[in-house]
Amino acid sequence: MTRVGDGSPAAALAWLSRTVEPGNRDLWAYVGSLGAVEVAEQLHAGDGPRRLQNAAGERWSEDRSLHDLEAAARCGARLLTPDDDEWPRDITDLMGAAASAGAQQCVPPIALWVRGPMSLARGLARAVAIVGARAATGYGEYVAGDLALGLAERQVTVVSGGANGIDGAAHRSALGGGGGTVAVLGCGIDRFYPRSNDLLLAQIAQHGALVSEWPPGAAAMRNRFLVRNRLIAAFGLGTVVVEAALRSGARSTAGRARDLGRVVMTVPGPVTSATSAGCLQMLRDEGAVPVGSTAHVLEAIALPGIDLAPDERGADRPGDELDQGLGALLDAVPARRPAPAEAIARTSALAAPEVLRGLTVLELMGYVQQLDGRWRRAPG
Repeated sequence: MTRVGDGSPAAALAWLSRTVEPGNRDLWAYVGSLGAVEVAEQLHAGDGPRRLQNAAGERWSEDRSLHDLEAAARCGARLLTPDDDEWPRDITDLMGAAASAGAQQCVPPIALWVRGPMSLARGLARAVAIVGARAATGYGEYVAGDLALGLAERQVTVVSGGANGIDGAAHRSALGGGGGTVAVLGCGIDRFYPRSNDLLLAQIAQHGALVSEWPPGAAAMRNRFLVRNRLIAAFGLGTVVVEAALRSGARSTAGRARDLGRVVMTVPGPVTSATSAGCLQMLRDEGAVPVGSTAHVLEAIALPGIDLAPDERGADRPGDELDQGLGALLDAVPARRPAPAEAIARTSALAAPEVLRGLTVLELMGYVQQLDGRWRRAPG
């Protein structure tokens, strides 16, 4: 059998990550059955299941596994395998269960290229994904940033895709709040894409984690971003869509989150905005949880009785605590020019004795005052 790299599981997984595109159900199942070394050696020898040979295409004969591992080390990255302590086992187990149950686009990763100091298992133990439009509005970027900042302040890791717009706003605010953040890439771990986010991605690599299923040097391609969306959905206990068109990558991520049984949330936006049309449809047709604050998000992902959002109500108004009768009487008392009790009785449609008793109570409570036998509202 043809040996891959140095014959180690890491070299085999590095080779497989370059040879067969990630998200391949057949590869995941075959590696789970035989182990990465045996599968890599079979495919490198031009052997193995025909479907996997076809998936490998013309890549099967080349072996860049050790080169890729060295390239990763040069940029401060590492190849994470299922045998490593920081492997997010609970997450990949969830993905495996969903894939076994028929969720075709929830296949677990066989390995992960990681760049940054964050321990992935610890960082993702309590995490939320925030995604949305690249061509975001100021409203969308403000809301995404506000949510991410609040989560970071509560030691919740923010997961996103490192793109412009909503993703970038979420990552920046998480970093600004001193929290952890993870960017899941659709290209090699040594490539910053988009280039306009070079500085942001470098900061994430320094303080959080960049994650990719593709080996160093792998180019960014549209389909790869769709494949990586399942990881963004899996990495968060819930996914928040801040802005999304009717067809968008953010909605794809929400779909994968739904397949995994994760909480799907969305931020209501203006009905006149195309970037909120997808969010409206998620609310109408897909049962997404509407959220508008960090407290809402924490409540949606929390265990029962934990992180409950406070009851929200409008500001208290004078007289809110009065019963219906006293409230109606107070409404009938003039605010400026004092009026006799008889006039107040006519206005309130209450009997005169009841009005006198009520005015006395209201006076004791500080709501009204008597001036020369006439009544008016108390100033302030």
